[in-house]
Amino acid sequence: MRFRFDAQLEQLKTQMIEMGSLCETAILNATKALVNGDLDLAREVIKTDEKIDQEERNIENLCLKLLLQQQPVARDLRKISSALKIITDMERIGDQAADISEITILANIRANDNTKKIEEMADATIKMVTDSIDAYVRQDLDLAKAVLAYDDIVDSLFDYIRDALIESISKDKENNDRENSISAIDLIMIAKYLERIGDHATNIAEWVIFSITGEHISEDNI
Repeated sequence: MRFRFDAQLEQLKTQMIEMGSLCETAILNATKALVNGDLDLAREVIKTDEKIDQEERNIENLCLKLLLQQQPVARDLRKISSALKIITDMERIGDQAADISEITILANIRANDNTKKIEEMADATIKMVTDSIDAYVRQDLDLAKAVLAYDDIVDSLFDYIRDALIESISKDKENNDRENSISAIDLIMIAKYLERIGDHATNIAEWVIFSITGEHISEDNI
């Protein structure tokens, strides 16, 4: 019986990795679509979000099966209950990558220094998502704590981009450049979505810490 349970736990790890990989791909492609004005790639991100939603349902079913059909010990119970929390944050990451792509499809955003900064911010959020899922799979407490610390970098990038864009909007108002102001507002929204993705990765890391230690660090995230 324990052998079957361990095999299902391994399956859970595999599916968590797959869902995490889909999230990373969604963020990466959403950013590429934005920078390159690639509407087809933006639409592909929205399809990827649908795959993420399906993966969430699959993992949820597996977790419920493990809880109902097996008798997990405390540590295993924490892993399973943490997985149920983590997949909710991963599903929201997929939603926000899709939101970025929807803005790309509807807006006319021109590549500039701010979009380059957004690329940098996207890379930072991808790192947070990757490391938080790796921390869960490897049960790596130090890596989970490093994700919490790395969120400060994402927040700093968001502050920089927001302030630069607000300054740009102010100048555009003086120059009566309404089109550029609208583009700047769209970029602020995109940066905010990336900042939220960082918050979700932080949530994941907190649940990883709980799965290892039994203690949940509560912060006012999304």
